[in-house]
Amino acid sequence: MKNFFYIGLASLSLMTLAGCESIDRAIKGDDYVASSQAASQSQAASEAYQKEVKAALKADASLFPQLSTSVAEDEAQVVMHTTKGDITIKLFPELAPLAVENFLTHAKEGYYDNVTFHRVISEFMIQSGDPNGDGTGGNSIWYEKDSSIDSGLGFKNEISPYLYNIRGSLAMANAGADTNGSQFYINQNTSDQSASLSKDTTPQSIINAYKNGGNPSLDGGYTVFGQVIDGMDVVDSIASEEVDSSDKPLTTISITGIDIVKDYDFSDK
Repeated sequence: MKNFFYIGLASLSLMTLAGCESIDRAIKGDDYVASSQAASQSQAASEAYQKEVKAALKADASLFPQLSTSVAEDEAQVVMHTTKGDITIKLFPELAPLAVENFLTHAKEGYYDNVTFHRVISEFMIQSGDPNGDGTGGNSIWYEKDSSIDSGLGFKNEISPYLYNIRGSLAMANAGADTNGSQFYINQNTSDQSASLSKDTTPQSIINAYKNGGNPSLDGGYTVFGQVIDGMDVVDSIASEEVDSSDKPLTTISITGIDIVKDYDFSDK
């Protein structure tokens, strides 16, 4: 609900500014015009997203790609090989293009090879993607290609009303909004979360999915970009490992490689 509150607050601020535009334009000149245009674009984007949310609340379950184990034409598929077994994941490039392109490119280039699961919390999630192995590192493909880019900035969050942190979902880990680099997590929680959700804010088909577990408290703050379609037993096995005080497994668990089963062409996007 906080997301919607802040959107509403931003809209109210824009309405307040509108009445003073002619005065401010005379005083501040072109700089104000540019900032005013940016604010209008932001408001339009917020309004468009709210319409998407309203549509999603009424949408049929078939429109939520995580709820199907089949891989659609506009989706990608990978197999993540780990020292505990294989995890098959489908990815959603149409809904989270930056995160998927980043993940696929890193996978193809071997960036994730031999990277450990450095943070594991049973009945919550398992996290990996950091070459440092301690949660302090990892960059996006854009930083890797151009080191002049500030790695601390990362790439923006891609929040969709059709993607959620249900059990088995793959999402980008971050240190705050729009700081995505290379780290990711898989939601592992098995506890029924449906009672905490309202059909006024969450689609019924997603509420039903949360009966199988997941972490709805993470929705809106992290980019969900994939879903495990085979190998949740491996995810559960990793999550059950004994850990130290930093939630790092006492026994090293690594990604040995990621195979691209079905790719996606970003060249015409």
